[in-house]
Amino acid sequence: MYKYLVYLVFIISIALAAGSIILTVRLRNRFRSDIFSPLLYFLVFIFTFGFYGIWGQVIIKVYLQPLIEEELIQRFSDLSILMGLPFHSFAWLMLIRFSGIASGKNITSWKLFLLLLINLGIIIAVGLLVSGESSIKPVVMLRYYFIIMNFIYAVSVSALILFKPGSRSMIHEYDRKKITAGIMLLMILQCLLLYLIDIDPLVALGFVVVFFAGNSFLPVYFTYGTMVTTGVAGDSVINPTFEGFCRKFEVSPRETDIIREICNGLSNKEISEKLFISLQTVKDHTHRIYIKTNVKSRVQLINLVKEEKIPGAVSKAFILPPAPFYVEKQGFRE
Repeated sequence: MYKYLVYLVFIISIALAAGSIILTVRLRNRFRSDIFSPLLYFLVFIFTFGFYGIWGQVIIKVYLQPLIEEELIQRFSDLSILMGLPFHSFAWLMLIRFSGIASGKNITSWKLFLLLLINLGIIIAVGLLVSGESSIKPVVMLRYYFIIMNFIYAVSVSALILFKPGSRSMIHEYDRKKITAGIMLLMILQCLLLYLIDIDPLVALGFVVVFFAGNSFLPVYFTYGTMVTTGVAGDSVINPTFEGFCRKFEVSPRETDIIREICNGLSNKEISEKLFISLQTVKDHTHRIYIKTNVKSRVQLINLVKEEKIPGAVSKAFILPPAPFYVEKQGFRE
């Protein structure tokens, strides 16, 4: 029964990893902004660590235990996670870079390189301690290393996103608080399950699920959870007016995407292809948008968005050319 549960969790891990990477690639292609490239690299590195360092241990203990003596299995297990730690370090450095870009802070390459050298130095020191004679078991040492570094990185990323964002921040305050809370909550849950991992094998599987689900949080949130994605669409400037428009008319995140593409002059078919949704879904969303905003056509919707703009507000992330441009070029195709 336990082996079947392991198979199920492994399939879930693959699905979460693949789904997160696909969502991030779509975000990067959709907004054509540098913000999502570091997030994509983060996911590639962190899931590589997950399959190599974490699932490597599971496979060794589940499938090799009947064939190899206990001491040798433990050596293989320690070596597996130790070899995976560089991927973990690279992953979190990419997340710090993502956080810096998203919050408008300048994190130069030499700072990241310095952090990388520090991380590699710590990993080498941990490796020497694991390979040498010590009163602390290697598996315990590696476990506490992961807990401590996970805590440090999560706090660093949260501080970058939440506190004193730069003037060109791409994340609105509405999202910063939720993202920070999510990162910290997932970090605490991971560390707690890892600390209690010896209690029961089910706790270990729970840690694996939380690890893969937790690292899927950001791409899922930016795809389905945020109300404000305009900041990454253009010149790294969040448009508070468009956000206010969406809140005023209680427009959902997906409807926000539809409105943006309508104002960019795309037809329903072009919107469905760009957002990877069906044509009927686009029409349904558009109908609900008309009801919420009390308009009857795309021309009226665009004019309404323009009317809601605050005088003097500057937004390069959501620019509307004059309405006749769309009438002539796109014909407001339904």
